Amino acid sequence: MSITKAISFTLNGQATRIEVPVDMDALTMIRDVLKLTGTKLGCGEGECGACTILVDGTAVNSCLMFAVDCDGRELTTIEGLATPAGRSVLQRAFVEHGAVQCGFCTPGLVMQGTYLLRQNPGLTVADIRRGIEGNLCRCTGYQKVIEAIAAAVHEIEKGDRA
Repeated sequence: MSITKAISFTLNGQATRIEVPVDMDALTMIRDVLKLTGTKLGCGEGECGACTILVDGTAVNSCLMFAVDCDGRELTTIEGLATPAGRSVLQRAFVEHGAVQCGFCTPGLVMQGTYLLRQNPGLTVADIRRGIEGNLCRCTGYQKVIEAIAAAVHEIEKGDRA
């Protein structure tokens, strides 16, 4: 029998209260308990970035975070980036620039890119390259991803929001 704990947090702008096993990781909570499957399980060891989410605005590998550590925090998953008006500027740029191939790493790269843009809306290509180093992608060769994030930088400079 597993020990559980009730936790409360904000998930994609919605107050959430659930009970989780104390040894469950945040990724399992998000995917299996809350049924938000956009966040992907890649390596389960924090090496690939497929499970990247934002926790209080900071990019985090959710496979390395215990679910109980989400208590009192604000979590944003890929599902939380779009608004009723549509996709985020970065989500649109990924589509427009062909940065989506098989799609497996895409949510993690979009979340990491969102974090980077929110930290420094004036990113350079060098900043982008350094900023996505922890996200592995087998399909794109990264060039289209870098182009998409750079395009989002230009849209933000014109007044669009990350």
